[in-house]
Amino acid sequence: MRLYHGSNMFISEIDLSMGKKGKDFGRGFYLSALYPQALRMAELTVAKTNEGEPIVSEFIYDESKAQNLNVLCFDGYTKEWAEFIIMNRQNRSDLQVHNYDIVYGPIADDTVGATINLFVRQYIDIDELIRRLKFAEPKYQYFFATPSALTTLTKA
Repeated sequence: MRLYHGSNMFISEIDLSMGKKGKDFGRGFYLSALYPQALRMAELTVAKTNEGEPIVSEFIYDESKAQNLNVLCFDGYTKEWAEFIIMNRQNRSDLQVHNYDIVYGPIADDTVGATINLFVRQYIDIDELIRRLKFAEPKYQYFFATPSALTTLTKA
């Protein structure tokens, strides 16, 4: 399966330590099966950093190599998905708060931090949190957290 990573730099070798803390599924490497989605992420990265140009790097994901890995899949916007997002978004340490090698699931929308804060402060319930985190058209992401997970990827 072909997957795409949007950034402001070409990715020739994946460095997990470059991943940012407090992201949807944790600190690691994120990819999309949709080129336009990856391009949008690249454009947002350039806009945030004011550096470089939007670049989409391509990888081939060999799912058969993931059979012995710890993989978590969310098929939609569920309570479990929302709780997982909250747990990871609140984690500011270098250590993962879960033991999954690969996670697949929906992307939370760009206002996630403010929305999670409303939930944590108990201004909204879990159902309202999920409703607010959904994209109008659901988009999914692949997350690779460990060196073992990276063995499933090759540069296209």
